[in-house]
Amino acid sequence: MQKTITILAFLTASVAGSARAEEGCFVPMSNWKPREAVVELAEERGWNVRRIKIDDGCYEIQGRDASGREIEVKLQPDTLQIVEFEFEEEHDDDRKGDESH
Repeated sequence: MQKTITILAFLTASVAGSARAEEGCFVPMSNWKPREAVVELAEERGWNVRRIKIDDGCYEIQGRDASGREIEVKLQPDTLQIVEFEFEEEHDDDRKGDESH
């Protein structure tokens, strides 16, 4: 019984580890495109780059899109394909305290 529990715990940990590994970009640094290529891609798409960093082995761009929305984009470092694209929706919070009756 103890052996079965140990095997199940190992299999569960292996599956969880595999799922976590899929979240990142795992490419040898020698195959990465240079940061200048990331900047060029952003400019071509009309993005205003505030910051480029590395997150989970991916390039991550933080900035604004052509519409002015805050964006966060993760790119595969060797192909510059978009892995994840997030943006903030604008809310009309300025009018909260301005209620006229």
